[in-house]
Amino acid sequence: MDQITDIYSLVLLPYSVLGFLYLIMVPLALFFWLNNRWHIMGKFERFTVYGLVFLFFPGLILYAPFLNLRLNGQGEG
Repeated sequence: MDQITDIYSLVLLPYSVLGFLYLIMVPLALFFWLNNRWHIMGKFERFTVYGLVFLFFPGLILYAPFLNLRLNGQGEG
């Protein structure tokens, strides 16, 4: 029985790490990258970032309701 729990922990740990990276860390870094470089990206960088957005779409959807990437307007006046 102890050997089975060792096998489960050996399988569960990599899946947990990959899931954390795929759903949490990389999409958050991608959001901040897009927010900081939106107006100064070159065409190859933009093409690469759009590919990453396609690849990490599930994680980006998890963050979408909580992040506001709209530009600051002129304000009132």
